[in-house]
Amino acid sequence: MNDYIFPFTNEEAKYKQIYQQIKTLIEQGNLKSNDSLPSIRRLAETLQVSRNTTLTAYEQLVAEGYIRGEGRKGYFVNAFEQVFLQEESMPYQTGKKVQQAVVVDFRTGAVDQQYFPLKAWRQIANQILQLTESFVYGDPFGEPRLKEQLVHYLLQARGVKINEEDIIIGSSTQQLLIYLGFLLKQDFDSIIVENPGYIGAREAFKLHDFTMVPLAVHETGTQLQQLDHLQPRLMYVTPSHHFPYGVSMSIQQRQSLIRWAKKVDGYIIEDDYDSEFRYAQQPFPALASIEKSRVIYVGTFSKSFLPGIRVSYMVLPQSLIARYKTHFAHFEQNASSLHQLTMATFMEKGEWTRHIKRMRIIYKHKMSYLIEALKKNFGDHITIIGEHSGLYVLIKLHTHLTEQQLVQSALEYGVKVYPTSPYFLQQPSHEPIIQLGFSNLKMDEIQHGAQLLKNAWY
Repeated sequence: MNDYIFPFTNEEAKYKQIYQQIKTLIEQGNLKSNDSLPSIRRLAETLQVSRNTTLTAYEQLVAEGYIRGEGRKGYFVNAFEQVFLQEESMPYQTGKKVQQAVVVDFRTGAVDQQYFPLKAWRQIANQILQLTESFVYGDPFGEPRLKEQLVHYLLQARGVKINEEDIIIGSSTQQLLIYLGFLLKQDFDSIIVENPGYIGAREAFKLHDFTMVPLAVHETGTQLQQLDHLQPRLMYVTPSHHFPYGVSMSIQQRQSLIRWAKKVDGYIIEDDYDSEFRYAQQPFPALASIEKSRVIYVGTFSKSFLPGIRVSYMVLPQSLIARYKTHFAHFEQNASSLHQLTMATFMEKGEWTRHIKRMRIIYKHKMSYLIEALKKNFGDHITIIGEHSGLYVLIKLHTHLTEQQLVQSALEYGVKVYPTSPYFLQQPSHEPIIQLGFSNLKMDEIQHGAQLLKNAWY
């Protein structure tokens, strides 16, 4: 075996180098099953190292199962099955346009990094690290200080009157829906979902084997007249800013939903994911402001503040809150207590309100700029959907190209755009609709991106 030992380097401990080289010899088949290894003393003398060095290397190899010690007989190689991983060959393709690097990414789910209140957030976060609460496990259902701020905020901004004990805090909307599903599936086996709608919610319901019954949503709004013919008593909706069409339910439609929930003795899950950003009017009051007993309200800081913060919240009706807390009494909180405490102080100092007001102006300006750029470049070739709220728009293209072709051709010109077909429970048969997010783009990027899309599509 000595013939295979390479000279030592200074990069790591000698015992690690001995261990690694013997391990490699076994894996490559140079040392075979039942081959004997030099004694600890002999190998130490050959390599001019201490016995402890070779002993440590052998002990590691024994612990991992590569070799075995047989008393006074010495050390022997164990059986080892070699697994060869063949690299897949990538055929050389000719005749295709070389894809450029992405120049403009119209992604959704991002925020404007330039205007993020980094200084204020960092100062508060540093202060929070000096608190005793930062060095212990947090409350399993959310930090009381953040709940206190949410009570004031939801009343002021969304018209929802609640108590702190009604609030459950989690790491994301999807995570909260997964936990909620464990509770709801005791009483419900099916749920009405918007079609098209948010994939993340559908995946959470699918995890619990809920039968999902589609409720059609058109560009003009939700088709609530279908409710009379649907069996489930549980519903998931985005009434303030439908995802992805962007339409909002009128007060009459909201009242109709509440009447339906009371009639069937069911619940409505209201996902209020980005209601802060409405540009034509003030944000609509939440569905939960009309009737708390039938609405499970879900909100998040990911869309309006920072995706990476991973803090969302849920307001449960009195009929569910005690059951929920009993069900999950022994589960640890999965949202960072540091971020919760920082956000609580951020809100308490008025930074949250200032941030939302500032970003509403900035995003409104970006939205207008994008709409203007699209109309200038495409004119009557597109129909723009959802231009009065949110952090993205949809464009319906009057073209013979498919959605997949549009996405691919845009990418070849260095622009990344996003399909909407995954949001539909059934494959849509209408003209292709593309989603364009703008929140993290600068004005010149928006203008450049629109021009590149024109070059790609027309």
